[in-house]
Amino acid sequence: MNEEKEIKEEPKQENNEQKEVKEEVKEKKSHKKEQKCKCDERQKKIEELENALLRMQADNINYRKRKDDEVAKMLKYANEDLVKEILPSIDNFERAIKLDDDNLDDELSKFLEGFKMIYCHLLETLEKYGVKAIDGDNKEFDPVYHQAVLTEKGDKPGMVIEVMQKGYLLKDKVIRPAMVKVSE
Repeated sequence: MNEEKEIKEEPKQENNEQKEVKEEVKEKKSHKKEQKCKCDERQKKIEELENALLRMQADNINYRKRKDDEVAKMLKYANEDLVKEILPSIDNFERAIKLDDDNLDDELSKFLEGFKMIYCHLLETLEKYGVKAIDGDNKEFDPVYHQAVLTEKGDKPGMVIEVMQKGYLLKDKVIRPAMVKVSE
């Protein structure tokens, strides 16, 4: 009988061992699943961080381009305020030069000859830095380049009849529109 008990106890022991092995296998499988889940989560996180990095790099490149454009534009029109300050002096020189008559021997003509030299030098200097006068005589009125001050009956409507005050461009930007008289 003792032997029978021992035999009966052995299967129980085997059953216990089998249960333990099965539990270990289950634990290992669940551990592997957990590790796989963690690995998947980590991979997902890596992809998110890589995408965020790419977006940040693109933003940085766009920022640099925008800044470079702003700096280039700022440098291109850096002289604008100076030119705007000089333009009234140019206008005054033009008014003074218009006072000259045909008599070249009088004192006024000799005096205005110096004005003309200074005026020409100023215009050459301004042209050197990209300042150009807006041509408006007998041209079609363009509100980008012209400011209508007066209107008068004319042959063709919308044409510039007379330029009252010259307008100027700095490179391709209007810094002062021409004041003009326009036909109706």
